[in-house]
Amino acid sequence: MSKIDGLIVEQINSLLTGENNNTANLANASALLMQSISNISWAGFYLYDVKNNELILGPFQGKVACMHIKNGSGVCGTAFKEQKILRVEDVDKFPGHIACDSNSKSEIVIPITVNNEQLGVLDIDAPIKNRFSSEDEKTLKDFTKALSNHLKIDK
Repeated sequence: MSKIDGLIVEQINSLLTGENNNTANLANASALLMQSISNISWAGFYLYDVKNNELILGPFQGKVACMHIKNGSGVCGTAFKEQKILRVEDVDKFPGHIACDSNSKSEIVIPITVNNEQLGVLDIDAPIKNRFSSEDEKTLKDFTKALSNHLKIDK
């Protein structure tokens, strides 16, 4: 298993400096993740829809994906509801896992908060089990924190 290079934190800051459009920033963030991380099959975002209390598919790189995830359902919905990082070594062993891609074997989901408000989650899938290490988790947490500085909550 290869680790995720911490340079992506610096790269996301450089890439997004001066841009304030969430869609553009999330699209470029997902592209940066997809081209920078080995052994992954999907990288993208689900954004919280307050009115319907669900996560809606946002910008991503990879195969087609589930478009609606109920708050508290699957890995993404659980990570969002509990506001904690979920690193799943084997998605088939996660109760209630939503299989958008049958080739997904492991997953990491990181909640995104902007100005103390919940925006959504970063979701990364891998076609191999146990892809994400605790070191990867720290790097992706730092990446998400840096990314959140370039995002805003629309009211």
